[in-house]
Formats: sequence, structure tokens, C-alpha cells
Amino acid sequence: MFQQILLQIFQKLNNERTVSAAYHLLRGKRSGQTIQDVGLFQLHAYFGLLPKMTRATFDAEVHTFMQYSWLEIQESGHYYLKKLGLQRAEQTPDFLFDGWHYRGNEHVFFARLSLIIQSLSYQRAGIRSFSPISKDPQVQAWVRAFLLDHSFQSGQLQQQLFDECEKVLATIQLSNANKQLVLYRLSGHGIPGWTWQQLASERKETVLDSQLAFIEVLHTLLNEVYTTNTYPLLGKIAEGLRVKALLTDSAQQTAHLYEQGYSLAQIVQMRRLKQSTIEDHLVEMAMNEPNFSIGAFVSYTDAEKVWQASKQLQTKKLKALHEAVEGMSYFQLRLILAKGEV
Repeated sequence: MFQQILLQIFQKLNNERTVSAAYHLLRGKRSGQTIQDVGLFQLHAYFGLLPKMTRATFDAEVHTFMQYSWLEIQESGHYYLKKLGLQRAEQTPDFLFDGWHYRGNEHVFFARLSLIIQSLSYQRAGIRSFSPISKDPQVQAWVRAFLLDHSFQSGQLQQQLFDECEKVLATIQLSNANKQLVLYRLSGHGIPGWTWQQLASERKETVLDSQLAFIEVLHTLLNEVYTTNTYPLLGKIAEGLRVKALLTDSAQQTAHLYEQGYSLAQIVQMRRLKQSTIEDHLVEMAMNEPNFSIGAFVSYTDAEKVWQASKQLQTKKLKALHEAVEGMSYFQLRLILAKGEV
């Protein structure tokens, strides 16, 4: 699964970036370049999927791709997929990740859910004291408040939560084998959850592939919960975990000033930042804010010229487009590409 994900990312970035761009994407690096790549190459699904992945793990897979003759790295540091790599990429399945909107928060959701279920299991067994599956004090405090708010001692909460979990797992369109990952990771009285090593061994795959399948289930489950009103308990457990403010904190400050009518030059002076930094923020806004207009910086005619050149040259490289379309600054090119073709 990890290889298939990498192939899809490499296919979208093909000959436009270095392999490091894929690494930063999977780690969820919040730099201007990585954020721009997400929108430019439609890589929202994979953003921040593996925030703790080491460079050694990533490089080992890249080396494997080169051994398989799937990928070639050029002297410039850029890469391109060879014919066999492109064929492999075309054969990969569609995944249901939504890294852009969760960015690791799916693990917070599961930590809450698993501790609630563990607590209810021990309560039903009449045992008041146990070692919590989550050691995170914030998760523990949140679960404690949730249980008290829902009168957990009455016994009704167990059945309602069971019904919602059963319904949502039956609804989402994923294999039963992958859905079962959620169940095997749960713990209760007398029933310890499986380790990743046990699950990977049972499924005959790597630990990383098992973890990725688990993340895909959680993303799909959370999107089902968020888009319908039929899971009140799961909706509460998922509360506050879907990312709504898609801009970086610094870009949000720039956006606030820009919306008040201040010009780029004025914002540079007010925030005491480099002009290139404020330009990065405006590019972020162009990518993430549907109502943001680039008309103050570039004409529709010029934008059309850029997209025609991009199609003709089959590239989104700024240097190539800068040479092809006269009179355009790199900032204007980035804005046009970030906003997308109209």
C-alpha cells in the first residue's frame, strides 16, 4: 500500500519536483512550497498521512523503486518515472484518504473512542480501576467529561455507541478485512487489543501498510460521521478534529489584513516580514479560499496565456512558464497556478 501511495504521488509530481517533495507532503510540512504543491497537483488526500515517517524509511523505498527500474533521479535532483513505473502507477487503486482535513487528528478520535469503549467494558464488569489504553492526559480528561455528560452508569450508552459503530462500519465502502483493523485495535475487560506487529503478521504485510489501511478506515469513517446527522455519539467524539482553518497561522494574519483592504506593500510594512513571505501567504489564500480573487494582481487574459503555455509545454514548472510567457513575475505565475484554471 505504501508503494502504491508513493507511485501515485510520484506520478502527479513527475519531472516537476525532487523526491523530497513527496517526503515533505507525507510528513505534512507546512511550508509555502509544500502547501502550494498540495493544491497545484491535487495531493490533498496524502498531506500529513505519516508525520513521524523517517527519512531513512522514505529513502529506502525510493531506492527500491530505482532497483525495480520504476524511477530515475536526475543530476538536478529532480526525478522522473520510467515506463515501468508509470505502468505500475496506472494500476494502483483509488484510495479514500483525507489527510488535508485531518492531519493526524484521526488518531485523537480513535484514542477517545477506544478509551470510552474500554471504560464502558470495565464498568459493565463492575471494575472501577484499570490501566487506561491512552496515557494522554488530554484524552483522559475529554473521555471522563464525555462519560459523565452521557450518564454512562445507566447502561444505555453502551448499546447506543455499539449501534452507531456497527452502522457506520456497515456503511463505509471499504473491505471487511480493513474495517476489522479498528475492532482488533480496541481493548476491553479481558480482551487486549492487538499490536501492530500481530496485525501485520496476521495480514501478511508490513506494519506500515497495516497502519495506512487503518488510517484510511478512520478517514472514511470520520467523513461519513461529519456529512450525516445519524451518529450523535460518534459526532461528539469527532468534535473539533476536522481541520477548518486550512491556512497556516501566519497566512491567516495576512488574510485578515488583506480582507480589511490593505495592499501587499502595506501588509509587508505592517507585519515586518519579507515581501516573498507575504506573497507565499497570498498564494495560500488563492489555493484555499474559493472567494479569493487574483484579479488585483493579474488579468484574466494573462492567466489564460499561462494556462495555454502550461498545456502546450505540459509543465507547471515556474521557470519554463516564466520563459514562455513574457512580462509575468514568478509571484503572478504562482497565483495563477494556485487558483487553478477557470
